[in-house]
Amino acid sequence: MSAHPEAGPSAPGRWDQRYREGGDGWELGQPAPPLAAFLRHDPRAPEPGGPVLVPGCGRGHEAALLAELGFSVLGLDFSGEALREARRLHGPDRPGLRWLQADLFDRAALEAAGLGPGSLAGVLEHTCFCAIDPPLRSAYRATVVHLLRPGGWLLGLFWCHGRASGPPWGSDPRELAQLWRQAGLEEELWEPARGSIAGRGDEWLGLWRQPAC
Repeated sequence: MSAHPEAGPSAPGRWDQRYREGGDGWELGQPAPPLAAFLRHDPRAPEPGGPVLVPGCGRGHEAALLAELGFSVLGLDFSGEALREARRLHGPDRPGLRWLQADLFDRAALEAAGLGPGSLAGVLEHTCFCAIDPPLRSAYRATVVHLLRPGGWLLGLFWCHGRASGPPWGSDPRELAQLWRQAGLEEELWEPARGSIAGRGDEWLGLWRQPAC
């Protein structure tokens, strides 16, 4: 996903091609196991209540999981091919689960879809942050903070590999935690993920909240 989709390797057309050709190597065919286990079984997990956004939802596995658990979910991606696959796998728009093709950094498009300041109870992050160009991470952070209501949460599974190339781009766990602290979010959980699939031992699970007042 890109703030300037007409330029660079993050352009929507390039991502459409990835999905058509199966070039999204992070695709698991299911929700990420650490996220699924946390949401289903951990008492610290957010509870349903208010709208939740899954940015860069791809084939929609995490969005569908949230809907199954009773959340009201919007899966967002700027790739039409990704959303075509999400609808094929998980069904069209219905109460509790909707799909939106838009650029996460296009605030006018978001507001037209009802995503204005403080409109969200939660954001679930998985493979969007690692897919955008690293210089856009500050814009991602600003967008999340802009959309979350007081008391709203960010739950994320972040890829903290040390490779220089991407996507998926890696992160340093300490720097990533600092990114959210600088945004004013309160950390409730930040730890190496449990139950990751083989080859993804560098995933970290985090939960942050927008201050309630």
